[in-house]
Amino acid sequence: MFKTYLKTAWRNVMKSKMFSFINIIGLSVGLTCCIMITLYVLNETSYDKYQKNADNIYQVGSEFIGLGNFKKMPNTPAALGETMKNVFPEIEQTTRIAKLFSEDKTLLQFNEGSGNVKSFYETKGYLADSTFFSMFTYDFVEGQPQSALDNPNTVVLSEDVARKLFGGQPALNKVVHISSSTNGDHDFMVTGVFKPIDKPSHIDGRFFMSMMGGAMEERIRNQGPNLATNNYFFTYLQLKPGANVANLEAKFPAFVDKYAGSDLKAVGFSKKQFLVPLKQIHLNEDVKNNVTPGGSVTYLYILGSIALFTLLIACINFMNLATAQSAKRSAEVGIRKVLGAQKKLLVTQFLGEAVLMSIAALLLALAFTKLLLPLFNEVAGKQLSLSFIDNIGLITAFAALAVITGLIAGSYPAFYLSSFNPAKVLKGKFSNSLSAITLRKALVVFQFIISVVLIVASVVINNQMKFLRSADLGFEQNQQVVIPLRSGHAKEMYSALKNELLKKSYVSNVGASLYYPGISNVADNIFFKDGQNMQEGKDVKMNYIDTRFLQTLDIKPLAGRTFSDDYYAQDTTSGAVVLNESSLKSLGFANAQQAVNQKLHSTFNGTTYNFNIVGVVKDFHYEDLHLPIGPFGFMLNTPPQFNYAIVHIKSNDMAAALKAVQNTWHGLNASEPFDYSFLDKDFQENYDAENKLSAIVGDFTIIAILISCLGLFGLATFSAEQRIKEIGVRKVLGASVSSIVALLSTDFLKLVGIAVIIASPLAWLIMKKWLQSFAYRTHISWTVFLITALVAMLIALLTISVQAIRAAVANPVKSLRTE
Repeated sequence: MFKTYLKTAWRNVMKSKMFSFINIIGLSVGLTCCIMITLYVLNETSYDKYQKNADNIYQVGSEFIGLGNFKKMPNTPAALGETMKNVFPEIEQTTRIAKLFSEDKTLLQFNEGSGNVKSFYETKGYLADSTFFSMFTYDFVEGQPQSALDNPNTVVLSEDVARKLFGGQPALNKVVHISSSTNGDHDFMVTGVFKPIDKPSHIDGRFFMSMMGGAMEERIRNQGPNLATNNYFFTYLQLKPGANVANLEAKFPAFVDKYAGSDLKAVGFSKKQFLVPLKQIHLNEDVKNNVTPGGSVTYLYILGSIALFTLLIACINFMNLATAQSAKRSAEVGIRKVLGAQKKLLVTQFLGEAVLMSIAALLLALAFTKLLLPLFNEVAGKQLSLSFIDNIGLITAFAALAVITGLIAGSYPAFYLSSFNPAKVLKGKFSNSLSAITLRKALVVFQFIISVVLIVASVVINNQMKFLRSADLGFEQNQQVVIPLRSGHAKEMYSALKNELLKKSYVSNVGASLYYPGISNVADNIFFKDGQNMQEGKDVKMNYIDTRFLQTLDIKPLAGRTFSDDYYAQDTTSGAVVLNESSLKSLGFANAQQAVNQKLHSTFNGTTYNFNIVGVVKDFHYEDLHLPIGPFGFMLNTPPQFNYAIVHIKSNDMAAALKAVQNTWHGLNASEPFDYSFLDKDFQENYDAENKLSAIVGDFTIIAILISCLGLFGLATFSAEQRIKEIGVRKVLGASVSSIVALLSTDFLKLVGIAVIIASPLAWLIMKKWLQSFAYRTHISWTVFLITALVAMLIALLTISVQAIRAAVANPVKSLRTE
């Protein structure tokens, strides 16, 4: 019997090749999209779950109160972890790491002997406590994790960094010179090598230096037990098994009051401490600027919705075409029932055919996924893989989904067809029921609602990305070459480099600073005016620059002046500061002119320092456009030890200019590699997540539209076949081709129009909420919905018209002579 069912199913598939192709391909594409996005979502939600101690590890967060531009942060002072361990018995051990916050890349050098020095820049370096590798799980191939960072000036490398430095030679006990703007220039002994982690982690380090043995040790010693300032460490607690986290957090306010209260009062703000479970760090949107950029639950909902809706569209096609074809099977059902077929067997037959097609679609979807996953990884910035061993649960779930889809899709025709009265069917009195037609129309409307929402989302996201790329940032970002200054020698040679470059015709200006717009800036000052105290002060982000930095970025004064060589001696002794407009508002100055030459004060470690406002500049975006412009200021850096040089190129031949800059660098510093980036590109990297989302939404919108069109094409074909006699009669009576095309198209276009009307306000609400994550954003114009409606109508019309025209131009004699 089963063999007979398979034969019958195969014959029906071959009998309606086009409908079968549309069904299987449409469903397989929907399943492919769903599988890939599911892999992405699973990856985003699995961060740090591989850690052996994951259930007991928590990151300590800080909520700053009284500082307008601070909210919840993952940063803590150096002494917090150890102090907490001494106070709370629930804590088994603590560890800290610190980002190399003054740099985006670090210089590593290895002296191979005979004057040959291997030298290159490396990213993703961290400073770590001796307990780091005891708390966190790393697979060491050289050295012992528990003791790797016990001694000062030790470093643990990832296997690929070790290979770059030492080739295939053992790395253990070799000495590497590391030049860091955060930690200084020091030699480090390699005490461990670990395999690169192939699982997602919020700590993506490629090398870890000991916390002790460099400039960071000096910072820690200078800070002492102070729990108020220098909040640039990430502190982790490993709690004892069974510890009550809620009870521990409830003790934190008293702890802060006892051990940090006086220090916080001195700096004019307060804070709360809280815990974030290790597994939740990556997707915790309340805590910004973590070790690595966090994920977004909102984006996961968006992508998950796209996956679900794309699959729904494919399933709707499957169901629609299955119900539409039911009329063709009526005679078959009538004959089989006359010959004694039971209703149960007919139901089994139709359900089996639907499930068979859905399983075929799943197998095709798995093949598509394996083929397309590298491309999806490139768009999403991931390293996803589909392994039939590692992902057996996922594949099983999708197999069950395919079976369920087949059962649901086949249920309507199965139960509907099997209930036919054979006598009526064989007399030709069968016709599609009103309920079947209504169901198909409703499903078409639902399909295009999803498609229209996706089109609007894609357009709005694309418009916002264009806005971010073209927005006036308040400074000159084009043709600005950023050169890292990492080693002590590179910092010392900056003046000579600047003087040499300023002689070149292709250079407009050269400036230097600790930070530049778009990258993390951890420096700040709490300023207060005459007659005020520290408690009344306002927090102002600061950058420490040379006399040409503001001119290089074309940041002009609104009042007063900026820094220059003419005032260098005066400005370095008087504590000269240049503020932006937002600083004036925060500090309470009426206008820029009033603020010039006014005095400011700041207290640090019990000493009050005096400053003089020499100029005010217009607000500019020192951070990306997710964030509003806050108080920001500049001071001259003394002594002149800068992290970055910025060269403004005025030549149109950028390649030749860069080559000349490189030659100048090597003429002054032959032992270090020349490296650079472009300021505008660095700034745009802040929108990496949005760019990926835009690409993914755009691609899947196209796929969803194609699947919808595939189903619409099938239904248009079916409709034309159903009305072939009617079309023949109309043509004989003189109907034109255009009138017949309009007749066949109007019904479907009405459905698309209804979908547009329903989808437009829904899309507007969704995208309005998404845009609220940006402090500066484009607006959603009514033209977006007009264009979307026209595009949806045009796509539907083109899809339908292919079959409508084909039916309209057919010879009516052939269709009528079969009567």
